[in-house]
Amino acid sequence: MAFRRLIARVLPILAIIGPGIISGSVDNDAGGIATYSVAGANYGTSLLWILFLTTFLLAVTQEVGARMGLVTGKGLASLIRERFGVRWTAFTMMVLLIANVGVIAAEFAGIAAAMEIFSVPRWISVPVAAVVVYFLITRGNFQTLERFFLVLSFFYVAYIVSAIQAHPDWGAGVRALLIPSFSFDKGYLLTMMAVIGTTITPWGQFFIQDYVVDKRLDVRALWAERGDVFFGSFLTNFISFFIIIACAATIFATGRTISDAKDAALALEPLAGTFAATLFAFGLLNAGFFGAALVPTATSYVVTEAFGYESGLNLRFREAPVFYGIFASLLIVGSLLVIVPFAPLITILVVTQALNTVLLIPILALLLLLSNDKGLLGKHSNGRIINLVVVLAFLLVTVASLIYLYSLFFS
Repeated sequence: MAFRRLIARVLPILAIIGPGIISGSVDNDAGGIATYSVAGANYGTSLLWILFLTTFLLAVTQEVGARMGLVTGKGLASLIRERFGVRWTAFTMMVLLIANVGVIAAEFAGIAAAMEIFSVPRWISVPVAAVVVYFLITRGNFQTLERFFLVLSFFYVAYIVSAIQAHPDWGAGVRALLIPSFSFDKGYLLTMMAVIGTTITPWGQFFIQDYVVDKRLDVRALWAERGDVFFGSFLTNFISFFIIIACAATIFATGRTISDAKDAALALEPLAGTFAATLFAFGLLNAGFFGAALVPTATSYVVTEAFGYESGLNLRFREAPVFYGIFASLLIVGSLLVIVPFAPLITILVVTQALNTVLLIPILALLLLLSNDKGLLGKHSNGRIINLVVVLAFLLVTVASLIYLYSLFFS
C-alpha cells in the first residue's frame, strides 16, 4: 500500500518534468560547448565564477517564464503583444530572429566541427543533419519528441567523464567558482560575454513559457515545475563546469590556446587519452543536434504566436503551414551559413553567444514588467527577491555589454 501511494505521488510529478531540464540542457548547445571550451583552454578556471552567478540568474528568469505560462496559459510573445502592442512585438521578434539565426548557424557549425574530427566534410554532414532534424521534428508527436530530448539531455555525462580523465585540480576549480577574478583583455571580455549569453539566452525565455503552455500545464503544477526548472538550471552549469575544468587542466595547463571545441577535442587526445577526446567530440555532436532541433522549433513557436498563426508540434503541416515554414527556412539559412566555403566557424560559434548577451537586454526588461503586472498574474506576480535577481540579471548583461563595447574603442 505504501509503495502504491508513493507511485501515485510520483507519477504526476514525472508527467510535469521536462520543460526545465530540456530548456536548461539545450543551453549547453554547440555554441555553449565551444564557448566553455575556449574559456577553459584560453583562460583556465578564471571564468568559473560567472557560472556560479549565472546558475542563480538562469534559475530565477526561467522560473518567471514558467510561472507566467502556468498562470496565464499564454506564451511570452502573446503577452508582449497584448500588453505593449504590435510595434514592441515586431521589435522583439526582430531581436529574437537576429539572435536565433546566429544560434542555429552555431548548432550546425558544431555538428560540422564534430564530424570533421571523424573526417566527414561539412558539405556532407550539415545538409544530412538538417534533413534529419527536419523529419525528426515534423514526423514526431510532442510526447515522443519530449522523451527523445530528455534522453539527449543525459548524454552530457560525456563531459563529466572527459573531465575526470583529465585529472584536474578540483580544489582550484572550486576556489575559482567562488572567488571572482577579472581582466580587461578584449578576448577575456568577449569570452565572458559569450559565457553569459550562452547560459541566459533570449530564445530560452520564450521557449520555457511556450513549453509549459504547449504541455497544457496550469498553475496547479507550479511547485513541481519550479523544481524542474531549478534542477535544469543547475544541471546546465554543472556540465559547463566540467567542460571548463577539462580544458583548463589539459590545454591551458600546457600553455596552448584553441579557437573552438573541435580543437579542444583534438588537443585532449594526447593529454587525457583517446577515450576522453572521443567523448568530447561525441558531446559536441549531440549538443549540435539538440540545439539544431530545439532552437528553430522555439523560434517558430514564438513568431507564429506573436502574430496569431496556428502553431504546435501536435499539428500537421497543412494545419500550421506558417509554423513549419518558418522552421524549415531557419534550418536552410542556418545550414547554408556554415556550408559556405571558408566560413569562420569560431566566429559563428562564439561571437553569436556574445551577441545573445546584448540582445537579451530588452527581453529581460519586458520580462520584468510583465511578471510584476498584478492584473495579469495576481498573487503569482514577482516578490521582492525574484525582482532583485531579475534586476541583477538585467544589470549584469547591460554592464558586461557596455564594458566590452568600451574595450573595443578605448582599450
